[in-house]
Formats: sequence, structure tokens, C-alpha cells
Amino acid sequence: MKIIVPMAGRGSRLRPHTLTVPKPLVPVAGQPIVHRLVRDIAEVVAEPIEEVAFILGDPAFFGDDVVESLTELATGLGAKASIYRQDEPLGTGHAIMCAKESLSGPAVIAYADTLIQAEFQLDPAADAVIWVKQVERPEAYGVVKLNERHEIIELVEKPAQFVSDLAVIGIYYFKEVGELKAELQNVLDNNIINGGEYQINDGIKGMMAKGKVFKTGQVDQWMDCGNKKVTVETNQQVLKNEQAKGRTTIASSVVQNDSVIIEPCFIGEGVELENAIVGPYASIGAGTKIRSSVISNSIIQHSTEITNAVLENSMIGSNAKYNGLARDLSLGDYTSIDE
Repeated sequence: MKIIVPMAGRGSRLRPHTLTVPKPLVPVAGQPIVHRLVRDIAEVVAEPIEEVAFILGDPAFFGDDVVESLTELATGLGAKASIYRQDEPLGTGHAIMCAKESLSGPAVIAYADTLIQAEFQLDPAADAVIWVKQVERPEAYGVVKLNERHEIIELVEKPAQFVSDLAVIGIYYFKEVGELKAELQNVLDNNIINGGEYQINDGIKGMMAKGKVFKTGQVDQWMDCGNKKVTVETNQQVLKNEQAKGRTTIASSVVQNDSVIIEPCFIGEGVELENAIVGPYASIGAGTKIRSSVISNSIIQHSTEITNAVLENSMIGSNAKYNGLARDLSLGDYTSIDE
């Protein structure tokens, strides 16, 4: 089994946190988003992972440190790491084709701004599976249309009229991903463009037109990391999941002086807490110092200093300094505020 991860986007909706770090490498509950995604998929797929292919953007932004991190992620799963580049933002279909040398055999394609909890039960009668989640406002999503055999017969983007309430979440399985490759090559060769870009959906539609059977996979949880608000919400849900699995998320090297930790939390190595209340649902990166503050339902990255603050629903980057009051805050890396 292969995992293909398109992750070339700059993550503009998550700024300022993506000005210095690619969005898939922004930590949630102590791990970069893409690391959690790939490990979660590897955990539930019933086959060994032989290769993880990452499609990155501009090397000036997705540099050697990113490549090293992703290579370690793949090799840690016993898999080969393949790195590809998408030089221009020409759409999901174009991004996948940038990894065309890896597009053979069974594969999961997963976009790196989503986390899931699911069971991957692959229908042997299906040529492909598209994972979906039931949503309350299907008009805001791309949804699937099913026939009486519960096969997907159409993909509809933000339908004005009700089609179904099953939203596509950006995770796909192909029994033979080479079939998608052939259809996407046709999309590129014939300049089939939707929304100004080459889309994976047009490749999927080509497969459907040739009689390939698509089924749905259901997820228990679909956790978005598209902007600050939903990333903080996802951090909360991941911490709940970690607690339910009995996983320790507080480093033994944490220093506490007159401080209280209300679990679930993630607290990294070398964190110093002085006269502080942290949690619930707080993620604190390694080497951060928190003094005379109350932090809950927030993400604070590594090597940051927080003093005299009451923070809730906040997201603060690395190497930042904040001395202030109560806030719902979004503060980028290397930022200093003294109020």
C-alpha cells in the first residue's frame, strides 16, 4: 500500500502561523498535522505501507528541514519516502500527477489539512473508496450522489439543490491508482479545467465513465485544520482521543512551581510552569515558559514565553513573547507583545 500526500499549498487561511511553517507541519497536540494524518492512516490500513509520496511546493518554503522531517516520518513506518514538487498551484489533479512515478498499485490519497478517526474497511467489490462524513449543511461542501446499490455515481460541488448530506473529506483509496493516473493524464492532455485548475474529480469522473465502482467509506471523526478556530477545535478533539487511548501526553521533564495541570493536555519537554493553571485542552510546545497565567483550549508552540495572561481559544507560534491580559489570540512565530 502507498500513501500519496499532496501538501504544496501555503495555508493562507491559517496565517500568521503558516508564514514561517507550512500548514501540514503546524503541530496539533504535539505532532505536526501531516505526521498525525499519515500515522493514523497507517494504523488503520490492514496492509504494510511500502511508500509515502509527498507533493511539496516551493523549495524556498518547503526546504531541506521539511524534507528531512517527512523522510523520517515515512522511514519510521518502514516505508520509502518519495518527495515531489508542484511548482505551480494548478489544482489537486495536477498535484497528484506531479507524483506520477509513484502512481501504481493500491494507494490512499490524503490531503494534509484533515485528521480523521475511522475504520478502513475496504469493499473487495469496489475499485475505489471515497471517505465521506454526514454534514448538516451539504450545500457548503462537495458531496457524493449514490445509486440504489450505494455506489457513488456522481460528485457534486456545493449543490444548490439537495443531492446528499455525505461530504467528501479529501481521503481516497484506489485499488489500482494507475487507473486514476491514466484519467488525470487525459485531463492534462485535453486541458480539462474547472475553477481555473486541474481537479482530481475530473479524473474520478473519467474512471466512473469506464464503469469503475466507487463506494463510500464513513469516518467517525473529521477534524479540519484549515483556520485558527477549527485547528484549536481539532486540538481539543485529538487530546480527547489521546486520553481515551490512555496515551501519556505530558513530558516527565515538565517543571511545575505552584502550578496546576488540568488534563487532557499535551505538554512538551522542558516546559516550565510557574504560578500557572494549564488546561484542559491545552497543547504547550517544548521549552515554553508560562508564568502567572491561565491557559485553556489553546495551542502554544515551542520556545515561547507567556506571562500575566488569561488565554482561551488561542493559538500562539514558536519563539514568541506575550505579556498581557485576557485574549482570544492568534499570534505568529517570533512575535513579541508586552501590554
